[in-house]
Amino acid sequence: MIRTESVASRLWVWAVWLLVGFFIVNLLALIATVVVNSFSTRWFTTWLPVGFTVKWYLSAWEEFQLPDILMATFEVVGAVVLLSGLIGVPAAYAMARREFPGKKFVMLLFLLPMLVPPITFGIPLATVLYKAGLAGSASGVILANLVPTVPFVILVMIPFIQQIDPRVEQAARVFGAGTFRMFTNVLVPLLTPGILAALLLVLVRTIAMFELTFLTAGPENQTLVVALYYAVFAAGVRAGQSVDAMAVIYMVTTLAWLLLALRFVNPTQIVTRAKKGGH
Repeated sequence: MIRTESVASRLWVWAVWLLVGFFIVNLLALIATVVVNSFSTRWFTTWLPVGFTVKWYLSAWEEFQLPDILMATFEVVGAVVLLSGLIGVPAAYAMARREFPGKKFVMLLFLLPMLVPPITFGIPLATVLYKAGLAGSASGVILANLVPTVPFVILVMIPFIQQIDPRVEQAARVFGAGTFRMFTNVLVPLLTPGILAALLLVLVRTIAMFELTFLTAGPENQTLVVALYYAVFAAGVRAGQSVDAMAVIYMVTTLAWLLLALRFVNPTQIVTRAKKGGH
């Protein structure tokens, strides 16, 4: 009986690994196809293209005004990450440490932007921003992206704050630290892993956020994901290699942001810190 269960469990493990391997192989094959096609001159019925060239990248760089798009992307992502941290961390502290009427309702409001599809609240949000004269500018894109990212930071940070013993804060106050000094000198160093984790996720989310950016961006502040959409669906005929070149640039830019962020954030430390908080 025990041997039969052992064989069945091994077969189950092998089946899971085969399924994971099949998914990874297909994903890598899809990415490889896009990358190879972005360098190809012609590729139809052969295993490899007839020839290779970089002209599609040069074409995409000029046709889609990539320097301006990359700069707009960096500005929007950097501003959203910074403002989400400045607003979300203090708000998370208030939610974790304070009790007030309607607290559960406020938490529900924080959950809504992450539970509801962005297009659902994106259209009325864009309408309000257009009436306020903010849509079509970088400020409007940043404000729109803050709607889901600030609640995201709050919900990520609350467990990190709750795991800190309130007596640490009380001791800081006994030695004369005010609220601001206690927060910046005592809590922020303790919360650094959680803050970095939240901002890393905000960074990735903002780069990939299409709906809100598409609805509020103007011609001069399109991010890479919006520019990629226009490359595929805008009027005119474009070579598939040029679109794939844009896709590769988007993928490499996102990966570069992520690798840069991971130099300052160790996922293992984050998980370990969270587990310690749970115990």
